Amino acid sequence: LAKRYKDRLDTDAEQFIGFAVDGAERMEQLIQDLLTYSRVSVADKQFQPVDCQAAFTLALINLKTAIEESGATVTRGPLPVVPGDHTQLAQLFQNLIGNAVKYRSEAPPTVHVSATRRTVPDDSDEWLFSVRDNGIGIDPQYAERIFVIFQRLHGREQYPGTGVGLAICKKIVERHGGRIWVESRLGQGSTFYFTLRENLSG
Repeated sequence: LAKRYKDRLDTDAEQFIGFAVDGAERMEQLIQDLLTYSRVSVADKQFQPVDCQAAFTLALINLKTAIEESGATVTRGPLPVVPGDHTQLAQLFQNLIGNAVKYRSEAPPTVHVSATRRTVPDDSDEWLFSVRDNGIGIDPQYAERIFVIFQRLHGREQYPGTGVGLAICKKIVERHGGRIWVESRLGQGSTFYFTLRENLSG
C-alpha cells in the first residue's frame, strides 16, 4: 500500500500507513525472536567442539551494519574451544554485543569480550566469559528481571527491540550447562558474564 499509493495520499493517510508498516515490521521481528527462543531447548544437534573465536566472528559479521553506524569498537581476548552448538553460541555473542551497541551513551560504544578458565567446587573446569561495555548501564535492582522474556527497561521509541534477546541468551547458556548474569550501575556501563563447560563430562 505504501508503495502503490505513495503519491496519492494526504499527510494523515501517509502517517497511518507508516504506523501500519512499522507495526508489521515489529510483529515480524517479534515472531522471529519467539521462534528462536522456542527452538533453543528443542534443538536436536549434538554438541560438537565449537571455536568461540569463530562464533564471535560470525556475530560481528551479522552486526556489521549496527557496528559501523554506531562507530563501535569491538575487541576480544583469546577465546576457547568448548562443546556446544555453534549456531546458538554465535547467537549468544550476537545478542550480547548487539545490546552493548544499542544501549550506548553519547560516547561511541566500546565492547570487549574475554574468557578465563577456572575450576569450580566439583573439581570440574569451566570457562567464565565476560562482555564488557561503556553503555548506559543498568540499575542493579533490575539485574535479574532483564533475563525474563518480554521484560524491557526502556520504551521502543528510545531503544527498539522485542524484549526477547536476553531471554534467548539465558536459555542458550542454560542449555549448555552454564549460567548468565550481569554486573552494572547506571551510567557506568555493564559487564555480562556467562559460564560454559570446558568438556561434557564436567
